[in-house]
Amino acid sequence: MAYVDGFVVPVPKKNLKAYRALAMKTAKIWREHGALEIHECVADDVKPGKWTSFPQSVKLKPDEVVVFAWILYKSRAQRDRVNAKVMKDPRLAKMAEGKMEMPFDAKRMIYGGFKSMVSVSA
Repeated sequence: MAYVDGFVVPVPKKNLKAYRALAMKTAKIWREHGALEIHECVADDVKPGKWTSFPQSVKLKPDEVVVFAWILYKSRAQRDRVNAKVMKDPRLAKMAEGKMEMPFDAKRMIYGGFKSMVSVSA
């Protein structure tokens, strides 16, 4: 069954261009190592909720926007293999070591791995 890594990221609006460039670079690397799909989506209709919401989950500031992203893999085992290769890829060494300035606050990023439960395609 498919496996997904999901991400919710607060990105300063002024950094969206830099974030997009980073996302395109890293997506290429993940795909080269075996990820099936990568999606990066900018919030368009996302409002603060009464109890919780995407903006509240990342403590969104007025000058930021939420990015919702996911990476699709064949399985959890394949995801683990892909991520191990990605973390050793020299093109991402600074990022993997935490030595690269990111265009977002990584401390407020939410992420995790998910087993596919229902999948419907066109």
